[in-house]
Parts: sequence; C-alpha cells; structure tokens
Amino acid sequence: MAENQVFDITIVGGGPTGLFGAFYAGMREMSTKIIDSLEELGGQLITLYPEKYIYDMPGFPRVLAKDLVRGMAEQGLQYGATVVLGQKVTTLERREDGIWILGTEPGETHRSRTVLITAGAGGFTPRKLPLRGTERFEGRGIHYFVRDLQRFADRRVLIVGGGDSAVDWALNLHPLAEHVTLIHRRDGFRAHESSVQELMRSCVEVKLFWELADVRGDTHVQEATIFENRTQERQDLQVDEIILSLGFHADLGPIKTWGLEMKGNAIVVNSRMETNLPGVFVAGDVATYDGKLKLIATGVGEATIAANHAKVFLDPASRAFPGHSSEMVR
Repeated sequence: MAENQVFDITIVGGGPTGLFGAFYAGMREMSTKIIDSLEELGGQLITLYPEKYIYDMPGFPRVLAKDLVRGMAEQGLQYGATVVLGQKVTTLERREDGIWILGTEPGETHRSRTVLITAGAGGFTPRKLPLRGTERFEGRGIHYFVRDLQRFADRRVLIVGGGDSAVDWALNLHPLAEHVTLIHRRDGFRAHESSVQELMRSCVEVKLFWELADVRGDTHVQEATIFENRTQERQDLQVDEIILSLGFHADLGPIKTWGLEMKGNAIVVNSRMETNLPGVFVAGDVATYDGKLKLIATGVGEATIAANHAKVFLDPASRAFPGHSSEMVR
C-alpha cells in the first residue's frame, strides 16, 4: 500500500464501534483504514474484558467479549480495510485541499478525506486503593481485570467493587473458584438490576458496607483484612486472589487538542454524528449529545450513521440511506 495513499475514511479506534464503522464504510465502497494504539483489534473488550459476557448485543443471548470481537473483526474487515496497529494518533490537521493529515506517535502520517473517531474513553488506567504496600502484590494476587478465568479456578477470590464489572466477575467466577467474596462500601450497586438480583441469589458471599483495609502475604497474596465502615468491625479473610474492580481513569489525551468541540471528556456531535470540523465524525463512548447512552449497541448504531453520512460528505449525489443489506448484491 502506497505510504501517501489518501483513504476515503480513516477510523481512529479499533474497538467494536470502529469495526462496525469499517463494515458500513466497506458496504458503501469507501476505501477504509483503521488506526489503533493497541497491538490488536477489539479495544477495551479484548484488552480488559475478553472473558466477560456481553448480554445486550442483538442476536446473542450472551456472548464472550473475545468472541464478539472475533466476529466483528471478520465482519468489519471483509471489504479489505487497511489496519494499522500500535500507532497512537497524536495530531489531526486539514490541508488546504481538504485532506486530513493524521500524525501518529511513531512519526508516521496518514491521509484521509474523512475521519471517524471511535476512541472510546481514550486512554485508561485502573483506579487504585490508597493502601500502602499493595503495589507489591500487583500481578501476584492483585488484579484490576480478568483476562483468563481459569487462573481463578479452585482459588479463594475477593472482589472489591459495586459496578457492573465487579458483579459480572463474581457471577462468572463463582462456578470455578473455591469461594468468592464480594465487598462493597455501600448498599447500592452501579450494575444492571437483573445482574444484582442474580448475584444475591448466587452462592457468592456478598458483604455490604465492607471495605479493604490490608493485604498480606509472602510472594503472593495470602490474607486480607476487611472492615465494616459503619461499626469499624474488622475481619481477616484467607484469600488467594483479589480483584480490585474500582473503575478506570479515562483521558482522551491529544484528541483534546484537535480543535473539536468538547463537553467534559467527550466530543459534541449532531444527529449525523458530525463534529464542528468538516468531514470529521464521531461514534461510540467518545461522542456526546442529548440523551446519549454509552452502550456497545448504541455505538454500532452511531457508527452506521457516521459512515453513511461520511459517504454523502464525499459524494453529495449519494444517499445517506444505504438500503437494506438483505437487498444488496454482493
């Protein structure tokens, strides 16, 4: 592929939203490039949650994140999109002839007539507890996400947190682990109601208003002390693995310097997923508008809208509505 080739659309972000954007761009016969800073496609799903079940994708009662990514990559790349991995897009500038120049951290440049940003929440780092000494157990019993469920088989697991991920890990691990305890500092969960109800019916030991006070062990976690934050009662637990599911700090990094209209840590778009920059579209968690829901199902719909309106931007004589895929001749 010629280094200075100008693509019809370049997608910044190779997660599920970006992959579905590539699929629709291919259906509209647009030359497509995907650029991602990670070394593999799939975004947070493959990096943080490959073994986590996704329940709200059409056609799947439940599907492992890694399996969803595999299928979406096959679907998204079937029209021959060019994929560039391990490059972080740092600059976005428009030439006088309307071509967008994307500069990446290795010092390479990419050229495109339109751009679709599907960068999710941007760069992310796990939130950590302010407990002295816990850093030495990271990778030796303390985990911030689960990449391999079997690692926890027949282990005594302590999960700290009350969000979707904490609840999901508890539900996924308790059939494998010797014992699972979940502690949460209050009695309200930030998780789907049905998942919380399933958790309460399961054999997971759920302890509300409890927090982590200390972690001990030699070369690996062996024991944890937890405390009840209302009474200050303390309890020692024999544990082998601790999952700190406390969320992540997200940062869009260089994207915030590209001249895009921002609202918080997101990019403002209209109903066509257009930004304030001509030919630059946004979809997925990084996009914001009134009524926005940060869901994969929402993101793929936004990617569909963005890709088809990018086609109109390139060819005003074309229609935004592509027709039904069942009626298209391959």
